[in-house]
Formats: sequence, C-alpha cells, structure tokens
Amino acid sequence: MDTPPPRRIAFIGGGNMASALIGGLLRAGRDPAVITVVEPSEAQRDKLAQAFCIQAQPDADARLADAATVVWAVKPQLFAEAAAPCVPFVGAALQVSVMAGVRCAAVARASGSARVVRAMPNMPALIGQGIAGLFATAEVEDAARTEVDALFAPTGASLWLPCEADLDAVTALSGSGPAYVYYFLEAMMQAAVEMGLTEAQGRLLAQHTFAGATALAQQSPLPPHELRAQVTSRGGTTFAAISSLDDSGVKAAFVKALHAARQRAAELGRA
Repeated sequence: MDTPPPRRIAFIGGGNMASALIGGLLRAGRDPAVITVVEPSEAQRDKLAQAFCIQAQPDADARLADAATVVWAVKPQLFAEAAAPCVPFVGAALQVSVMAGVRCAAVARASGSARVVRAMPNMPALIGQGIAGLFATAEVEDAARTEVDALFAPTGASLWLPCEADLDAVTALSGSGPAYVYYFLEAMMQAAVEMGLTEAQGRLLAQHTFAGATALAQQSPLPPHELRAQVTSRGGTTFAAISSLDDSGVKAAFVKALHAARQRAAELGRA
C-alpha cells in the first residue's frame, strides 16, 4: 500500500508566532520540506531559512496550491494586502488564522474558502508554554480539527470554543494576559528596589514567585481564593498587603481592565 504524500503547510507571514508554530512542527517530526513561508522581508526570510532549513519566498505563487493548510500570520491591518495575491492558489486549503480581531467571515471572503479555524495563541507559545483559544466554522471537518490540534500542540495547551465571539474574551484573558503578568512583575521589582533590594534581586524573587505560585495552582485541587487564604493569616504581612489592594480597588480595576480588552477585541473584529 502506497504511503500518502505528507500534507504541505504554508505560512503567510513569518514573524514570531509563525516561527513558534514552525519550530513546534519541526520538533514534532514534521519534514521541513513540506513547509513554505511567504515573507516579504529578506532579513526575516534569511532568519527562517537559517533557523529551520525551510523554503521561504518573497511572494505568493502557484506553489501555494499544494498546501493542505494555510496559516495566516500577518498583522491584521495587512491581511487584505497579503491575501490578494494568494487567492488564486489557496481556496482548496484549510485556512488557519492567528490574526487578532479578524473574523472567520473575513478570512473566508479573502481566501475563497469557508473552511476556517481562527486561533488566539499567546506569547509563551514561543517557548512551548502558551495556550491558544480555537474556533472552527461549521465547514471544518473533524480530520481538519485534528490537524489544527497537531499544529498547536507543540506550543502549549489549546481550548476549542463553541462561539467565535468567545475569542474576544480569550484575547482579553490569555492573549493579552502575559502583559498583565509583566505589569505586576514590574510593580514587584519597583517595590523591591524601593525597599532596599537590587533590581536583579527583585526580578529573581518576583519571577520565581509568579512561576511557583502558578505551578502550585495548576497542581492543586483548591481554587485560587482558598490557596490565597492559606497564605493570608489575619493580622499578618500578607493580610496587610491584600487589605491595601482591596482598599485601593485593585481587583475591581483589574476586572474592569479585562472587560476593556474584550470590548476592544470586539471593536477590532467589526472594523
């Protein structure tokens, strides 16, 4: 029995997220010969070729017609410009978008294919510790979903969602979420320096505290509020800190910020 040829995959755009996905595919054993990248920047093409030994080309051409999956990884505002030269070649492929705010309907119109999966990954995908929210149109078959799972598995976890609108919430929580962590790391480092530690000491303490607390939360059956209670003895140092945060309305402000991010994601999708 003949072995079927490997399924080819084409990336339109070769930036950080495309690089994370390509690196994951190669670590999982995908043949670099089946991966194509369309990337107009010569410097970035050279970087991709050196890092992954893959084919990177400046323009779309008939070679894209061999791709079973096309991954759209360009900046959202450049999507229409990037899609136009690809349209004659990609209509038969599964379309996977990692572009923030670009709705499935827009990808379908631009690509000529109703088989669209929209993904919202996040920055830790670069080190295999990310999480991606995924939504598929009704035309995407189970086998194609399996292909998408295989695409994102090396970059971390994934979560399929029943409604495309849910991706706006995913964008607010996990898509933008690494920035919130860095924001609090900045604050902890600033406080460390103000209290007499060095910046390097503050960074080490803050980073390990975030990493350790998150790892414990993942492994523990207890919800976060119970874990927090275990650290917060009434009248103690943690109690003083949490009380100060509550008095300043930090939790309410943070929840409000996530709602603002979700609203902005929805606005970008309507643009």
